[in-house]
Amino acid sequence: MTITYADKIPNNVDLGSDKMLQRALEHWQPEFLKWWGDMGPADSHTADVYLRTAVSVHPSGWAHFDYVKMPEYRWGIFLSPADGERKINFGDHLGEPAWQDVPGEHRANLRRIIVTQGDTEPASVEQQRHLGLTCPSLYDLRNLFQVNVEEGRHLWAMVYLLHRYFGRDGREEAEALLQRRSGDRDNPRILGAFNERTPDWLAFFMFTYFTDRDGKFQLLALAESGFDPLARTTRFMLMEEAHHMYVGESGVGRIIHRTCEIMAQYKIDDPARLRALGVIDLPTIQRYLNFHFSVTIDLFGADVSSNAATFYSSGLKGRYEETKFGDDHLLRDAMYPVLQVRDGRLAAGEAPALNALNEKLRDDYIKDSVAGVGRWNRIILKAGIPFELMVPHKAFNRKIGPLAGLKFAPDGRVVSEAEWAAKQHVWLASDEDRAFVASLMGRVTAPGAYANWISPPTLAINKRPADFEFVRFN
Repeated sequence: MTITYADKIPNNVDLGSDKMLQRALEHWQPEFLKWWGDMGPADSHTADVYLRTAVSVHPSGWAHFDYVKMPEYRWGIFLSPADGERKINFGDHLGEPAWQDVPGEHRANLRRIIVTQGDTEPASVEQQRHLGLTCPSLYDLRNLFQVNVEEGRHLWAMVYLLHRYFGRDGREEAEALLQRRSGDRDNPRILGAFNERTPDWLAFFMFTYFTDRDGKFQLLALAESGFDPLARTTRFMLMEEAHHMYVGESGVGRIIHRTCEIMAQYKIDDPARLRALGVIDLPTIQRYLNFHFSVTIDLFGADVSSNAATFYSSGLKGRYEETKFGDDHLLRDAMYPVLQVRDGRLAAGEAPALNALNEKLRDDYIKDSVAGVGRWNRIILKAGIPFELMVPHKAFNRKIGPLAGLKFAPDGRVVSEAEWAAKQHVWLASDEDRAFVASLMGRVTAPGAYANWISPPTLAINKRPADFEFVRFN
């Protein structure tokens, strides 16, 4: 299924056959471009950036690389190929043909799901708006811009669904997606993690590793949806999302590699001495990890949720890899383990599996996250340094659900308010940590050059050499 770029809005959904929808989206397009001009990457509009653009929705040969000015990037609407035989694989509609339109009884919930997903896309662009001014290399600057334009395209994916299937309500929701702002006191983004600042590149890499990984799992759950246009849209979004997580994992890994080089070269492990040599010490990396992991796992929602049960039973949002489960895909009598707070302590408990679907997806996410942190630890181990990064306990630093009522150490131990206050700076990145990391954030734009605190990449982009001019300034 090839994508045509001859149309004003590139698409593979035969947009031209629905003139009313086409006009509505062409009316929204200038507002999107104005938002991009106001809230997209700062000081970037005239640069030529070596970007990939989707030319197909098939996994093989789907992307084309070339220089593009970002305001001229061709954002479009791309759905994975349709399967005319596709069935709903879970919930009360199990075995029925997948819906090609919105069932009236599920309209409000489906709109809510799409709006919430759509709101995260422009939010991350806003959070990362100023990072280009402190890039550690042209390679990293290009990767930042690639993430940004694809988050913009993911916004288009959700806006198409709102316009196409939800009428006036959908058009109003699409307009509101451009009116909210990350961190705004009066009109913030919907989810808490998307109102946090991303002030430096360590935070950016942690965000793309942890928070974009939440995006992966949410999209995988939505790819199971009985509403076929949503499932097809998210399946293609996942192809683009993979690069975002790679940017995060490889970015943190390169920071760790550089720190370990300096530790081995000077035979030191004292954080103050390492900071004096211009690299980020491993305990600071651990504190950033603790923060971004804990903020992200709150995005999965309450541990026990009636909304999650409704979404599943209605066929709107499935489980990660739904068809691989050997159960009845109804979950009416199944139970799932959840943590509970009893007498001020953590205790094992159970909840109906239907109501614990957020917790199930959170657990899948944690397993995936732990695997990547293990790959970072192999870098440290290979350098012969006795230090191990740890993923904190799922109860640590929670702000929603029953676990938010107590304070927990990273190992899951319940602590008093006094101990939390005394050790918070040991467990979470402090103002001092962030100020130090910010002090390293000078801009490096010579082709092939890299900031002192990060190692060069080991993999090239589209087979380009390390000194390739990934961004050309005009």
